[in-house]
Amino acid sequence: MIAAAFDRLAPRYDQLWTRSTVGHLQREAVWRHLAPLFKPGQTALDLGCGTGEDALHLMQAGLRVHAIDASPEMVRIARARGVDAEILPIENCGSINASFDAVLSNFGALNCVEDLQPLRQPLSRLVRPGGYLAICVIGRTCLWETAWALLRAQPSKAFRRWRGSAMSSLGFRVFYPSKGNLKAALDPQFELLNWRGIGLSVPPSYVTGLSDGVLHQLDSFDRHVAHWPLLRAFADHRLFVFTRREEI
Repeated sequence: MIAAAFDRLAPRYDQLWTRSTVGHLQREAVWRHLAPLFKPGQTALDLGCGTGEDALHLMQAGLRVHAIDASPEMVRIARARGVDAEILPIENCGSINASFDAVLSNFGALNCVEDLQPLRQPLSRLVRPGGYLAICVIGRTCLWETAWALLRAQPSKAFRRWRGSAMSSLGFRVFYPSKGNLKAALDPQFELLNWRGIGLSVPPSYVTGLSDGVLHQLDSFDRHVAHWPLLRAFADHRLFVFTRREEI
């Protein structure tokens, strides 16, 4: 069901998200934060690669990238752009016979996975000791979404994330893990180094009526405050950076 939904979305995905001002600003925020972790010549795995935007960015930075996605149409588009991508659900990533300096899952791919704990062992094998696991998930408490929905008299949408799971507009259930959920699922093989909000002031993509100039001003504000402990939990997305603990 999920793969079929993303197959239908694939032809419009870049127009709706990647090339939108909001999508561009939020993705740039992720790249900006992760850039110090990567070096040319390293290897990376992109989980839930979509149309390949993140994989291409890493390739342009000199990394060798392999990518997976459950949607055949997303993979087709990524391959057409030059990405080494294969059709594979994230839940089956353990079948990949390789290890990587870094594993990335961006913009909610892991929100489609109900139970993250079974991924701990496969990921611990895929990420080399001392390597990085970067996870950007849809946040559980987004102030923009709550305020936007309440102003439109949509209380069920305003608080849908707060309950931990909800039906998506694509017709399947998505899950909103907390920081505690992620740490518990990945412990003890992975240690959380840091996390920050992505899209604290920059709104979700469905928020309309803001000019590009205003959105860039909001992005400038996010650069200074989206990592603050009292604010980062209220962003549209949350970016967590883990390191794979050395073998004992």
